Amino acid sequence: MEIRSTTDEDLDVFVDTVHAAFGRFPETPTDGGGLWWSALETDRCLLAVTADGRPVGTAGAHSFELTLPGESLVPAAGVTAVGVLPSHRRQGVLSAMMRHQLAALRTRGEFLSVLLASEAPIYGRFGYGPATYTRRVTVQRDRAALAAPRARGTADAPATGSATRSDTASGTGPGIGSVEVLRRAECGEILEEVYDRYRRAQPGALSRPRRWWALRAGQPPISPAPRYVAVHRDADGVPDGYASYSLGESETLTVDETIATDDAVFTALARFVLGHDLVSRVVFKHLPPEHPLRWQFADFRVGEVSGDTDWLWVRLLDVPRALTARGWFTDGELVLDVDDPFLGEHGRYLLTVRDGKADCVPTDREPDLSLDVRDLGSVYLGGTAPSTLVRAGHIRAHRPDAATRADALFRAERPPHCLHWF
Repeated sequence: MEIRSTTDEDLDVFVDTVHAAFGRFPETPTDGGGLWWSALETDRCLLAVTADGRPVGTAGAHSFELTLPGESLVPAAGVTAVGVLPSHRRQGVLSAMMRHQLAALRTRGEFLSVLLASEAPIYGRFGYGPATYTRRVTVQRDRAALAAPRARGTADAPATGSATRSDTASGTGPGIGSVEVLRRAECGEILEEVYDRYRRAQPGALSRPRRWWALRAGQPPISPAPRYVAVHRDADGVPDGYASYSLGESETLTVDETIATDDAVFTALARFVLGHDLVSRVVFKHLPPEHPLRWQFADFRVGEVSGDTDWLWVRLLDVPRALTARGWFTDGELVLDVDDPFLGEHGRYLLTVRDGKADCVPTDREPDLSLDVRDLGSVYLGGTAPSTLVRAGHIRAHRPDAATRADALFRAERPPHCLHWF
């Protein structure tokens, strides 16, 4: 078996092979674009080919930026389109492709790799750990009254005006924004600009390269699927948030994606969709586990949580580079004994944090924590507490206070969250 990089001429073979691996058929191209594979970077894709020339496996990678705690932006390979034909599974094809790909990423100088796992048990053995999480919140509209904030000196969430494309969006007074309803085809540049502002400040968020928007590759609101978009503007008329939504069966309004530069903007957009006519329930997809929406309802139980799952998985390829790239919010030090069984590597590192910056060097000191590289990926963005993995039996704490110190060190300024599908 040979594993080789693809060229543009291989795109059709690559697409057919990955679809066959999942038992599906490629979609029919449309004038509006939107096919997910149109964003593939063929020079970063791999084909596993048998001795007689038959393609039996695929793996690709996108070139993204990942926002780390402390608003550090770093390159990250977004692994995608990984599949092996059913006839060739459990024969080492996937492991060979993963090993080949990780070596190629290192050759390019990349120290982080991320993916969305189609099946949770698969990618841990290759060193990936779940690092961000997402959930769905469904709200019965007839019970969806928002409570007035109880904190002293806190104004109620801003009321918003609304308008159709042909009207002027109506503000509601000095310092208060407005909401305008646009069709997806009318506001591509607004979505791109607002998302980019959001992702630069949100730990765990990935960039959406311009070519994704131009090709309309992916899921709504990037794709050409028909959607309405509620665009929030600040008092100066500058867009600072949006909600992409559609109205489906059973009078259900589904919000594909809500992007807001602060909590007040999110509340304004939530108030807007919850006030939509001819709707019995509203589904907010892709909210982070600690999102305050449920706490804002007068009836806490009106927000029904479902689909609580992992999203972005992280893999460290260079431990010292990765740990010194992110920001830190507590001074301290830890000795980490890191095992990487898939690549047959092992290292012990002294992590020292001072004034928000980290130094990470090899050491022969006794460890505070012993952990698999997959567990380091899970705690890296601050979305999983090291003490949770200690309690689960995955990380070994060698000192009574080690887990507590690790929790304090690895925390982020806010929980990491990733919305981008790839």
